[in-house]
Amino acid sequence: MAQAPGDNSRWFAGLRDGKIVAFSAASPPASPTIVADLALLSGMPMAYGSEGGLLDFAFHPKFAQNGQLYVSWTTDGGPADLRSVVSRLTSTDNGVTFSQHSTILGPFDQPDGNHNGGGVQFGPDGFLYLSFGDGGGGSDAYKNGQTRSGFFSKILRIDVDSPPPPGATYAIPEGNPFKSGGGEPATFARGFRNPFRFTFDRGSGDLWVGDVGEARWEEINHVQLGGNYGWPCREGATEFFTPQTDPERCSSTMGLVDPIIAIEHSSTSPSRSVTGGLVYRGTSIPGLVGTYVFGDFITQELFGLSFDPTSGSPVTSVLNADGTPAASWVSFAQDAAGELFAIALEGEVYAMVPAGPQPSKIFPDRLSKTGCVDATDAKKPAPGLIPYGVNAQLWSDGASKERWLAVPDGKTISVADDGDFELPVGSVVMKTFSVAGKLVETRLLVRHDDGDWAGYDYEWNDAQTDALLLEANKTKKVGSATWYFPSRADCVRCHTAAARRTLGLELGQLNGDLTYTSTNRIANQLATLDHIGMFDTPLGTPIAQIVAYPNPLGTSPVDGRARAYLHANCSQCHRPGNPTRSDMDLRFFVPLRDTNACATAPKVDDLGVPGAKLLDPGSPGSSVLSLRVHAFGAARMPPLATSVIDAQGTALLDDWIRSLASCP
Repeated sequence: MAQAPGDNSRWFAGLRDGKIVAFSAASPPASPTIVADLALLSGMPMAYGSEGGLLDFAFHPKFAQNGQLYVSWTTDGGPADLRSVVSRLTSTDNGVTFSQHSTILGPFDQPDGNHNGGGVQFGPDGFLYLSFGDGGGGSDAYKNGQTRSGFFSKILRIDVDSPPPPGATYAIPEGNPFKSGGGEPATFARGFRNPFRFTFDRGSGDLWVGDVGEARWEEINHVQLGGNYGWPCREGATEFFTPQTDPERCSSTMGLVDPIIAIEHSSTSPSRSVTGGLVYRGTSIPGLVGTYVFGDFITQELFGLSFDPTSGSPVTSVLNADGTPAASWVSFAQDAAGELFAIALEGEVYAMVPAGPQPSKIFPDRLSKTGCVDATDAKKPAPGLIPYGVNAQLWSDGASKERWLAVPDGKTISVADDGDFELPVGSVVMKTFSVAGKLVETRLLVRHDDGDWAGYDYEWNDAQTDALLLEANKTKKVGSATWYFPSRADCVRCHTAAARRTLGLELGQLNGDLTYTSTNRIANQLATLDHIGMFDTPLGTPIAQIVAYPNPLGTSPVDGRARAYLHANCSQCHRPGNPTRSDMDLRFFVPLRDTNACATAPKVDDLGVPGAKLLDPGSPGSSVLSLRVHAFGAARMPPLATSVIDAQGTALLDDWIRSLASCP
């Protein structure tokens, strides 16, 4: 999203399907106006699967005079059916429409669907800068990281205003390190894995890049002309390949440039896929001036990077620690006044504004004050809360759990086509964790008046009389294990929008008996909810004909139990509509042949196992699904709030994988 130079009245936004739209900055309409369609203008089809599509655009600094807009995008063709293109669109009516197209760079083949980069920016020197990743596809792409030729793993700098050499579409600026030979002449800097977003600081002119890491580190780079930023010899500031493991590319690591910061993948350092941002140069938030604001596509945090005025050391803070907003950040924008905007994959645009009262200050600081528990005995739920249980448990380091839901009077629950419950505004879901009979934590998931969900975490005191609201994530010893209390951003990271946030509330999970302590009766939960009028439409279908997920630790066939385990522990992220670096769909009811897992090579990390597959029939040792649930640290799945291996769950998955002779 960007504004044309000198025109703060409009925004232009690029959509992945190749359309560019425009809308009023003062009063955005419900339906913005389409001003360009790349497929129609270029005559080439869009390819926007995986990480393709319209990836970025930039207005020429003299747009008011020449009407030029530069776009990085992908079309089909080549071995992986994906090719990168940089185009110039021209408008003769000041951006009301774009009627002319010419190809500036490419198309060139991408070896796989990910790590396409795709950033486009004009620098303060007037030249056009472009970014491309290593081509993706796992280990096959490592070879591109240190290759001097070609466009992969580089920030390019080209001159689109000077007359190009014969047969070329652009000129090479003076000073490019390989202009006279030795590598791709357009190279400005190299050694990147996937520099998805880069920007220039409006105040200093400095070039900042967010480079997506492999399995352990995300990095922010301050990029200089001719710099080599290390991939794949380094991930972050840490060795990845070495002269011993890859002498061809990493025979010498002299001169490699370390990132300004490297953020480790861990339960206490929330980052998985960095999205580079912008240095704030606005006026409405004085304390943020000079701060580099960036995000994380997977964990949904927003970060601020500044520098200690005394030591000059980088300091990183989480800007949305209160949990709102949290989204899969894909880009950032800056208006003419220097104010910042964050853009989410789901199509939402957020303006960054001065902080008002924080939810943590107005949300009850003690569980006993929430109205969700008995005010005289916080260990008991308040009247009106409905208990529920699930057939397949999410592993929580062996803790026992109790669950309740509350729906406002007069409101009902709708059931989606996939069986997930959609709770109305004002609903609350409450879950309490106990270890060895002692209360540890109570989590509330609340659907606020704006329709968004937010999580609030309470830590029980030693006296077991009440629980205190936590402002951020926390770890502490509980028995012999380390217990992790999630932050509010962590809550919506696991309780994904694709899974309608509440996770366990779905037909297949609640189709089972529960003992209702208030009446001491055992009854089927779906029948009970239907009987008391909780659904907006009566179920109609006999309970026996509704899917019921098996207990993973029960005695039913291993296939169903393993799929139920994967559903409960993995499918909240690994399903359509949720951003992950894999396109697996691990929902229970999806046939194995359609999960995109069986005999599929991992796109991101083979965990050091040659020939590994996401699911390798008959072989747990070469199946990433098994390796990750057995792992600790950054490789672990689920990646959050668990530090103890689930012995029974991992054994179940391994037994199932061994039982598979082949893929369907």
